[in-house]
Amino acid sequence: MLKQFLQQKLLQKLSPQQIQLMKLLQLPTIALEQRIKEEMEINPALEDSEESEDEENEKEEEEFEEESEKEDGSEDDYSLSDYMDEDEGNDYKLKANNTSPDEERRDIPFAASFGFHDLLESQLGLKVLSDHQFQVANYLIGNIDEDGYLRRDLDSVVDDIAFTQNIKTTKEELEEMLKVIQEFDPPGVGARNLQECLMLQLERKPRTYETEMAKQVIRDQMEEFSRKHYEKIAKHFEIEESDLKSVVAELLKLNPKPGGSMADSVSTMQEVVPDFSVFNNDGKLELVLNSRNMPDLRVAKVYSQMLEEYAQRKDKVGKEAVAFVKQKIEAARAFIDTINQRQNTLYVTMNAIMEYQKEYFLSGDETELKPMILKDISERVGLDISTISRVSNSKYVQTQFGTFLLKTFFSESLSTESGEEVSSREVKKILRDSIEAENKKKPITDDALAKILKDKGYSIARRTVAKYREQLGIPVARLRKQL
Repeated sequence: MLKQFLQQKLLQKLSPQQIQLMKLLQLPTIALEQRIKEEMEINPALEDSEESEDEENEKEEEEFEEESEKEDGSEDDYSLSDYMDEDEGNDYKLKANNTSPDEERRDIPFAASFGFHDLLESQLGLKVLSDHQFQVANYLIGNIDEDGYLRRDLDSVVDDIAFTQNIKTTKEELEEMLKVIQEFDPPGVGARNLQECLMLQLERKPRTYETEMAKQVIRDQMEEFSRKHYEKIAKHFEIEESDLKSVVAELLKLNPKPGGSMADSVSTMQEVVPDFSVFNNDGKLELVLNSRNMPDLRVAKVYSQMLEEYAQRKDKVGKEAVAFVKQKIEAARAFIDTINQRQNTLYVTMNAIMEYQKEYFLSGDETELKPMILKDISERVGLDISTISRVSNSKYVQTQFGTFLLKTFFSESLSTESGEEVSSREVKKILRDSIEAENKKKPITDDALAKILKDKGYSIARRTVAKYREQLGIPVARLRKQL
């Protein structure tokens, strides 16, 4: 049986403009530039005021030239354009260097890169193979991961290439083509596991005592070597640890990820554009928000004029045109307001972080970093914690000490024995310095690190030390051991 009743609910709904702001807040500078370009393509009522002014000036110049030609007389009069090609006549507009040295450049550098798989395919093209063999080898290259390994079972590759490429092959033929690929650079590529990868690299080295002994270690004592059980290896081969030291040194020269080195070189070519810059002007901090390549957006004048013209029409076409133009203008204004609001939110948030960590931005000393969480900045600027999180995520700040990810300035609070609160960043720095200064033959254990911190006034449990060590990307003591 249906019943009617009253119910009161408290709901919070975000407007489309608030949702758009949240999305724009988490975009870094380069991604924002692309987003603005996309919006300008979607909405013709949105334009760059500088570009539109240039077009208007150019149009006025052309109209002025046409009027001047009419006033000057007949078509038989000589003109400079008679002696110039059509393309040359506009060269002065492209080559004029009438900008100030301090004027902001609005261009983005792009780095052309040659990928890891491109390198392998280029070497495959130099081999004398039949069309069938080339197709099989090329398919194998496509299955090699970014580390340089072929981690797939060859039997499954046989089935896949038959199903997706309609190419019949056998496991034996795949083995043959894989051996061809394993001759490529970088050495070790096409291996199916770490042991094979290291052996492929050793096979290319000149035959010496160290390389021959290294092959035996990899062949017979791979697990002990990966765990750095050097005493067991020396005992197995009945050699002194001093002799094993040169063998291990030879093994450490090998690359466990032959494809990774190529990927790293490509990633380093990607430009990191800071969203903020902090300058130290004689002890006074100055914050600058990066607006590089940011167009000065405005509503296109032609659309405002169109709205006025169609508003005067009373027919159906005029009403539909008014609704369309009005919607585009309102969307353009909303986008401009959202961009301005984004820039303002970024500025006030970064300014609060800069003031909170003032001592660090003046000195660059990590021990000066105060414990800071999202809530601290949220309370200072009066914004929601989720907004602060969006601002700090994937944004970079440039300082005189380097360029840093904004979220790295946030750290949890720890208390010393004297009751003073310090940042976990300070504790991590002590850990890193202690491990860098350790005797590599007898690395410091986590228990010993906890004792070092306790002696310095930081009472921290061993499991917390292990957590911070892992966050720093430092392996356990056993794996840091050297001969």
